[in-house]
Amino acid sequence: MEINTKAVYRELPDGSPVPLWPFHVSFEGLETIVICRDDEDCDTMVKCLFVCAWKHGVRVIIYAVVSNHAHFALLAKNYDCALACAQDVKKRYSQLFRGKYNESKVLKGADVNVQAIDTMRYLRNALAYIPRNAYDNGATSLSDYKWTGFSAFFRDRRSIESGRRVSSMTTRDWRDLFHTGENLSAVPWQVNGAGELIPHSCCDVEYLEAAFNNDQTFFLNRIGGLNVAEMTQKLVIAPRKMKTDAEFLKETDAVAVSWFGKETVALSDSQKSRLLSYMYHVTRTSVPQLARVFGLERDHITLLLRKRR
Repeated sequence: MEINTKAVYRELPDGSPVPLWPFHVSFEGLETIVICRDDEDCDTMVKCLFVCAWKHGVRVIIYAVVSNHAHFALLAKNYDCALACAQDVKKRYSQLFRGKYNESKVLKGADVNVQAIDTMRYLRNALAYIPRNAYDNGATSLSDYKWTGFSAFFRDRRSIESGRRVSSMTTRDWRDLFHTGENLSAVPWQVNGAGELIPHSCCDVEYLEAAFNNDQTFFLNRIGGLNVAEMTQKLVIAPRKMKTDAEFLKETDAVAVSWFGKETVALSDSQKSRLLSYMYHVTRTSVPQLARVFGLERDHITLLLRKRR
């Protein structure tokens, strides 16, 4: 399969093929919030991710869950679909967390950020960065850390772990293991003897392997040589930091040129509408700043954002 950062076709749960694009999701508890206190919590977070992805027609490429943050690479139809999935993960996990610990609003400050992956360098760096987060939980070996999808990839097919098929389970099993009333009779997932998802059965193995030219050494070298500080800045810190108008305009112009071949000031009203909705969702900005940068009235900006929800 040839891979790029445009679209690949995958089947939705109903069997219809659709084009999907790659997105990165960060779920950050910040320094003062622990979102996964033990292995059971990590298992719950992973299962919430896959249940929500299945519900929203999203494919999970790779993931990592640690004590105070999680990262996912997803294939989704568009930004809104990826965002809906990510927000659903937070909502479901928050409800289960609250029920287990009898603590309310603990995860209210947890930040969910979704970013489109638009270049091959960014794609490979994000896919390599995600499993590296296991080291934040004291892992000495990525292959031994259970709460990432790392073990799914570049496996000798004869040594791939098999387990109990989720599709063969009862509704009660799904409720007990996956904390959901969703019908999982069509999922391809399998669980091991401990009831944990087997990554190879649920991650989009083909996509990640193709992104690294089906070369395991290429993947491992990218993980080992990654500039972690740069990726943390790009994926975690930068989305939270509001830019000056000049910085925001420069970033907006770069996207406008990429999408439409011209800077923001030269865009038509329909093009501005598409772009401002995108910038509003993927950056930390405000209606007043959007009004200044796009040259539109605040009320008009608010109306456009409502229409594109």
